[in-house]
Amino acid sequence: MRGLTGGWGPGPARENRGSRGRGGVQAVSTAGAGFAALTLVLAGCGAGGTGARDEGPARAEAVTGGAATQAASPSPVPERVDAVQLVKSDPRVSAEVKRELQPCVADEYPVDVSYGELTGGPAEDVVVNVLTCGDAVGVGSYVYREEDGRYQNVFKAEEPPVYAEIDRGDLVVTKQVYDRGDAVSSPSGESVITYRWSGELFAEEYRTHNDYSNAAGNAQTAAPEN
Repeated sequence: MRGLTGGWGPGPARENRGSRGRGGVQAVSTAGAGFAALTLVLAGCGAGGTGARDEGPARAEAVTGGAATQAASPSPVPERVDAVQLVKSDPRVSAEVKRELQPCVADEYPVDVSYGELTGGPAEDVVVNVLTCGDAVGVGSYVYREEDGRYQNVFKAEEPPVYAEIDRGDLVVTKQVYDRGDAVSSPSGESVITYRWSGELFAEEYRTHNDYSNAAGNAQTAAPEN
């Protein structure tokens, strides 16, 4: 799933002072206008010379005070599921994965949960990845679709290391590839498989394979000459 916008509307229209009492202004004599201007100057001096500066904040308050505020509409939050209970009660999940699904710290379980549109069901689909606590290696990936008010397992991959994600309506599963002697943190490559919902199940659309270079970062640096 996942912009929210909210802003200020236009301020109130300024009063057309030129059209207000135009006849009266034309009737004022030049001497009267000069006397009025002198009175304004003296009033500004009597206020400690801050007349011009005092007018600024008052004008700003008038603009912001009349500005309309549009509240930001909240984004729809998907209904959260208990992913741990969902996996543990799922008969399609292997016993090995269920044994791996233990709290790492206190009540924190090693699961990643994503919500999104994959199957076109009545609610957002749920993608759950079960990881190991120590190395965060994916040991199982599952997709749950709501059917008749209950979530049903419609996809599983349990060949570690594996990890599933939602990418623009498709299910993308990444599987790390290890050669003999590879460390857990340094796989030799990866296979990326894209699945699409066919109406009844996820069918493979295409896949790519990437080989990683083992030379990068392993080059020996010659000792500096004295």
